[in-house]
Amino acid sequence: MRAKNTEIHQKKILNVNGGQLDFSVPKVMGIINLTPDSFYQPKWKDFGYLPAENQILIQAEKMLDEGADLLDLGAYSSRPNAERLSVQEEINRLLGPLRVIKKTFPAAIISVDTFRSDVARAAIGEGAALINDISAGQLDSKMFETIASLNVPYILMHMKGTPQTMQQLVQYENVFDEVYFYFTERLAKLKSLGINELIIDPGFGFAKTTEQNYVLLDKLDQFKSLGLPLLAGLSRKSMVYKTLETDAEGALNGTISANTIALMKGASILRVHDVKPAIDAIKIVQQLD
Repeated sequence: MRAKNTEIHQKKILNVNGGQLDFSVPKVMGIINLTPDSFYQPKWKDFGYLPAENQILIQAEKMLDEGADLLDLGAYSSRPNAERLSVQEEINRLLGPLRVIKKTFPAAIISVDTFRSDVARAAIGEGAALINDISAGQLDSKMFETIASLNVPYILMHMKGTPQTMQQLVQYENVFDEVYFYFTERLAKLKSLGINELIIDPGFGFAKTTEQNYVLLDKLDQFKSLGLPLLAGLSRKSMVYKTLETDAEGALNGTISANTIALMKGASILRVHDVKPAIDAIKIVQQLD
């Protein structure tokens, strides 16, 4: 099912945390990884241990000061071949940092990156405002009904398999058409449950080759016909650093370039490790309107 008309009205307001996010100007989501095995960690983190509370607060404060509109906390690494974690281990990693950020920065809008309904429920109970699900409900059959009962915004991403298997599942006849159809199916189910505060994420790097990722980036504007805000998660990913023959540490300039393309093709949210460069890219692209 290919989008025929990319000028269909795209939702610009998301009701969140008792207020509204207005996507007439794109927003920035700062990534805070609570895992020891993510594919990229800021230099100040100790790779051998989980980040201490003061380190988490330093990162949160820096991102908020630089203009982040949302913070995305993740306690289960979704990098290829990531270690498996029990639900309770994920909750234990998540709740302490979530509580301390909400206590220190009560106005912060916090998203939680999880594919588990029990984690989602625990996170919302501690002050998180959105759920960011890499599996769009496919890895937990209770996720959609949980989101409906919690009445919170939901980010659904395209992925095949699991973080442990996704890199072996990159076979598509037409990657754009298949991802687009995936969203039409998942959105129909969500809307049948009364869930309308939704954001879609094509899932760059998740069960896609480098070439397939760039096909989706090139056609990102065609997803606008689904009528929902688009999240682009390109930050320091292998599609960037492999193209530039570097590594995640050396991929900032490439990330800025990729984010700029995403903005010009209609991205509503940039999910990034580096907030200030994303803010700058938005300011520059806004001058073209």
